[in-house]
Amino acid sequence: MTPQPNYRVKRVYDAPDADDGRRVLVDRLWPRGISKQAAGIDEWAKDVTPTTELRKWFHADPLTRRAEFERRYRIELADDEHREGLARLRQEAAEGPLTLVTATKDPEHSHLPVLLDELRETRRADRR
Repeated sequence: MTPQPNYRVKRVYDAPDADDGRRVLVDRLWPRGISKQAAGIDEWAKDVTPTTELRKWFHADPLTRRAEFERRYRIELADDEHREGLARLRQEAAEGPLTLVTATKDPEHSHLPVLLDELRETRRADRR
C-alpha cells in the first residue's frame, strides 16, 4: 500500500524549515515584502490557484460568498490546466513532504481548504 501524501500548509512569512520538504507557493500573486530567496520557494503553482476574477470576487465579501466561492473554485479546478497542476502536486507529495505556502493571513478561510480537499480527492480518484 502506498503511503498517503504529506501535505502541509505554511505562511510564506514563516521561516522555511528542513521538514517542509518541497515548498510550493499556491497564491496567484507574489507575496508583498518578501524576496524569492527569503521565501525559500521551490515552485510557484499559479495553475492551481483561483483565477484573478474569482479571487477578486471572493475578497470583496468573503463572509457571505464562501460557499459560492468554494463551488466556483471546484469548477475551475476541474479544467485541464488545473487538473494537470493538481496531478503534478500530487506526484510531488507522493515523493516526499510538500508544503503549500501562502501569504494569506487566515489560510483556513482561503482557497487552501478547497485545494487540499481536491488534492486528496484526486488521490482517491486515481486509486479507483
